[in-house]
Amino acid sequence: MTPKGEGTGTLDERITGALVGAAVGDALGGPVEGYSPEQITERHGGRVHGVVGPWNGDAWPTARPIAPYHKGDGHVTDDTLMTHALVRVYARVRDHLDAYAVAEHLVPDLMTTPRWIPELEAEALPLQRIFLAEKWLVARLHYGHVDPREAGTGNIVNCGAAMYMAPVGLVNAANPAGAYAEALDVAGAHQSSYGREAAGVFAAAVAAACTPAATPGSVVAACLALAKDGTRAAVEAVCEVASRHTDFESALGPLRRAVAPFDTVGPDYRSPSLGARRPSRLHSIEELPVALGMLLVSGGDFRHAVLGSVNYGRDCDSIATMAGALAGALGSEVPHDWAKTVAESSRLDLDAPARTLAEVTREIFDRDVHRRRAHEAAYSALTGTPCSG
Repeated sequence: MTPKGEGTGTLDERITGALVGAAVGDALGGPVEGYSPEQITERHGGRVHGVVGPWNGDAWPTARPIAPYHKGDGHVTDDTLMTHALVRVYARVRDHLDAYAVAEHLVPDLMTTPRWIPELEAEALPLQRIFLAEKWLVARLHYGHVDPREAGTGNIVNCGAAMYMAPVGLVNAANPAGAYAEALDVAGAHQSSYGREAAGVFAAAVAAACTPAATPGSVVAACLALAKDGTRAAVEAVCEVASRHTDFESALGPLRRAVAPFDTVGPDYRSPSLGARRPSRLHSIEELPVALGMLLVSGGDFRHAVLGSVNYGRDCDSIATMAGALAGALGSEVPHDWAKTVAESSRLDLDAPARTLAEVTREIFDRDVHRRRAHEAAYSALTGTPCSG
């Protein structure tokens, strides 16, 4: 697989690159999440260049505000836990998903099956690790019995749904519009407003990255063709600025300034503004536009895109998850040493979900072809026109 330029690779290679790339980005970003680029530089004596340990060193079990999570040392976070959970839902349903699939399959998976949780260094229910915005799924769908298509309404508007939508883009490889529509339906159970929109656009970006000869620019163009309202404006503004840079170091400040008018959290990530995470047609999550910006800055190179995302700080595990998925889907090689460290430290087989999703993707495509041909035959009978080839 090539590190830059036009996207390359088979379907299996792109799915593996995207899912492994997302997990590696997540693990690299986890230990510096919530801090500024300046704080990261001070803590680590410079920029982060790979896997690092916990922010508070050996005091991580009691250090606030992140205790008791062991963030760092190659441990994935809830971004990867949720991504792999969604792959398991595809493996059960073996077809396109909707909001009802979230209620019927994803929620029980989070509630009933203990799994190894790297940040807890223990087997536990995924529900015990995921953030409040994801616990909303259980409260609304399992206990509240809300219509899954509307359950996301009222939740805080953040990147919680977008961060695990890469599988939707991969199932719809090379079909951004299909990925966008499916992700909007799936995410309706979790998010509303620009949080739901970001899920759709990120899935579309992953699908676009799987298109033969795709480039970072074509991925952004696919996003702009589908995105709505503040999300579209934020992507356009950030990517316009990103196009002037070829090095993440010079881009860190300009990208933050470009996305700031659309971000509701405010300048202090750990002390959100009073208007933070409320529905709005004017705003956007920060993570997706910045991830797309870093993809452009890096020219699609995995290492550059992920390290830029990590050193950006703020919600950098999710930014790096998205940038890693996109660069991996384009065909840029995920560094073997990073992937090996993350897999071993997190006690995860990072390739297994990719093998599963590639198999399911082929089954879904065959079903889509059968459904399309049935529709063509019915339409032909209605109009008296012959079917296409």
